Amino acid sequence: MGVLSRLEPMEVFHFFEEICGIPHGSGNVGRLSDYLAQFAGNRNLSVTQDAWKNIMIIKEATSGYENEPAVILQGHIDMVAVKKPGLRFDLENEGLRLAVAGDKVYAEGTSLGGDDGIAVAYALALLDSDRYRHPRLEVVLTADEEVGMDGARAIDLSALQGKRLLNLDSEEEGVFLASCAGGARVDCFLPLAFSRKEGLLYEVAVTGLLGGHSGMEIHKGRGNANCLLGRLLWELTRTCGIGIRTGTGGLADNAIPREAIVTLVIKEEEQELFLRIVKRTESEVKEELGKREPEVAVSVKPLGNGKEEVRCAADGQAAKCAAFLVSLPDGVQAMSKETADLVETSLNLGMFWLEEGGLRVRFAVRSSVESRKRALIARLEALGWTAGAKLEVTGDYPGWKYREDSPWRRKMLRVYEAMYGKPPKVEGIHAGLECGLFFGKIQGLDCVSIGPDMENVHTTEEALRISSVKRVWEFLIRLLEEKEEAAPNPEVKPCRMGK
Repeated sequence: MGVLSRLEPMEVFHFFEEICGIPHGSGNVGRLSDYLAQFAGNRNLSVTQDAWKNIMIIKEATSGYENEPAVILQGHIDMVAVKKPGLRFDLENEGLRLAVAGDKVYAEGTSLGGDDGIAVAYALALLDSDRYRHPRLEVVLTADEEVGMDGARAIDLSALQGKRLLNLDSEEEGVFLASCAGGARVDCFLPLAFSRKEGLLYEVAVTGLLGGHSGMEIHKGRGNANCLLGRLLWELTRTCGIGIRTGTGGLADNAIPREAIVTLVIKEEEQELFLRIVKRTESEVKEELGKREPEVAVSVKPLGNGKEEVRCAADGQAAKCAAFLVSLPDGVQAMSKETADLVETSLNLGMFWLEEGGLRVRFAVRSSVESRKRALIARLEALGWTAGAKLEVTGDYPGWKYREDSPWRRKMLRVYEAMYGKPPKVEGIHAGLECGLFFGKIQGLDCVSIGPDMENVHTTEEALRISSVKRVWEFLIRLLEEKEEAAPNPEVKPCRMGK
């Protein structure tokens, strides 16, 4: 018996648990894609699996619904796969260790992949059952959304009939998303010369930060471990003759970094000064971040038993590395002029690591204004040019513009209010969704994004609210079962667009 077997809705959690048993981090979705193709084949459903491992499954309308508009149900099959430091767990080959606490499902020691495994589970539960009435369902499950929406960019949708798309990649129940930011991944590589340096070895780590989704939490003022470590390194290079032997920070470009670690070589006579600067920096960071980051720590520990000679970026090259890190922008760059409290433009210094020949940093850049996105990327290009770094832009995807006249959203609002006695919120989001790419592939597309309550996505504290999964499932069933009205009620305009 599965860990989730007693949870309602049972058909949804059955498939969610099956999905969680198949490793499916970004870039590792082949086994899950094959499982989905086999699922459709076993049920005699029309299925297409492309070279990118995208899956499209068609289920024809039930009796009496043949003339209803087809509905595209869409989500992605990859997850941000991260684990707690020191945990012995193979994310490439092991299924998740699911657990339940009260009203929440989580994975022990790792991210859960509710983003977007729950979309896949909803779709499979609908495709598997003959109990529900519905129009033609066109299920589109894309690969590698979390690393640049590569699957959505490559997929051929010409076989679809639907013009109404329900994206199931949102994380707040009762919120209908109707627009999102565009974005891109930006890599910078700074060449560094490595040489031999003698001294004492120390590990310095910034830990204990909350992290979070770089679209959903970027405005909350949380600390970025990579930026904080860069600040410390720059201070050290101004006062000590250090060498940087190794360094790494962050796990994904679209997750705010929680930890960053370097190993340093310092002169024995500067040991006391070095330790004093680290301690002072920790005190300053704790004071600055306050209650937003109550567990932040800057720790230091010796490595080895005395002087060693190691290969590292030493002295001037260490200063070059630190100066580059500390000068890079991060966080909110502009707020929306039209929508209160909505971030317009941001970037996240999500990852850095020392590799052969230099330092590599990786950003997630987002903006709902295309020209602002290009300008921010140009700023990174200029900073890179000044420092002698090379820059590469990948995974560029468009934003999703709010559609004023949306029959699909109007129907969804009507059904929701009939079920719950109040209208949902209609909002825009600073995070990226695949809807913008789908708009470019399907003329006249009408799209809304919904989902159950999730928290701390892209982190090891990710959790999915059980009761919310049930309510969203009930709404989805009711939405598909309700036929079009001859004269739909006019849409009640939302009081705001924003998040």
